[in-house]
Amino acid sequence: MKGMTRGQLAKRTGLSMATLRYYEESGVLPAPRRVENGYRIYTDDYLVKIKFIKDAKSLGYSLKEIGAALKMLSQDMEAETLEALVQGKIKEIEEKIQSLESIKSMLSGLLQTPQEDVHNYLRSFRVPED
Repeated sequence: MKGMTRGQLAKRTGLSMATLRYYEESGVLPAPRRVENGYRIYTDDYLVKIKFIKDAKSLGYSLKEIGAALKMLSQDMEAETLEALVQGKIKEIEEKIQSLESIKSMLSGLLQTPQEDVHNYLRSFRVPED
């Protein structure tokens, strides 16, 4: 039997067997071939795919995006297409950074609010006593 079982793949990648199963069920990883006894057998290219998944997750890609990228990579993909995908992700990250900076600025401004105004604001949420 050439290849790895799910347990062996889990050990080699540091992922749990449940995570591998989830990746397969959600379509992120293609289903492996099965041998006569019904065991799934994973080839070494699964190690590359899982490294890609782990790296892409650490860069902020969602599993849906990763699955789409793996499908594209399984076809003949041009370097320009990959570059466009990366540029799109950079733009998305820059937009998130701008949004977070705006939120940070608003929160910092709230810290500059006079204490009396803060107390009056908090009082407006209290239920009046009868």
